[in-house]
Amino acid sequence: AQRLEMTRLAGEQLGLGERVETLDLELRRQGKSYTADTLEELKGRYPEDELWLLMGTDMFLTLHTWHQPEKILSLANIAAFSRTQEDMEAEFSRQREVLWHLCPQAYLFTLTIPGVVDISSTQLREKLERGEGENFLPPTVYGYILREGLYRTGADLRHLSLPRLRPVAL
Repeated sequence: AQRLEMTRLAGEQLGLGERVETLDLELRRQGKSYTADTLEELKGRYPEDELWLLMGTDMFLTLHTWHQPEKILSLANIAAFSRTQEDMEAEFSRQREVLWHLCPQAYLFTLTIPGVVDISSTQLREKLERGEGENFLPPTVYGYILREGLYRTGADLRHLSLPRLRPVAL
């Protein structure tokens, strides 16, 4: 529920109004929640829409090991983004071949965008625990993390400076 709320807050910060919607499909589902099931439900709700699954390099390079990867590839286009300076094309190319073997009709888009958000989620959580990293998050999301004490932030809201208190108020 907390991740859903942070996603909703981040979506609001994009300024796209009703063109961005945060859904609670996976929270309402009983048992394990798999990407293939979520995409199937979305395709059922929006049969005319083109679905895209966006992911980082680490997720893309392991997609073939996910639950029902062929189903995922048949329901959504895949866009994978690398945030590192190193050339990922050789690894991307090998993985595209693996995935096309699973689903020859799959549409796979890969792109390296150095420095867009040059931090992994693990690194970000570590920074937040040390009282750093707020510059990687929308202010409302950072404020929510502080208010809820997520990722061991442990901020004492009564003793925050005004600049650090502002996101909490958002």
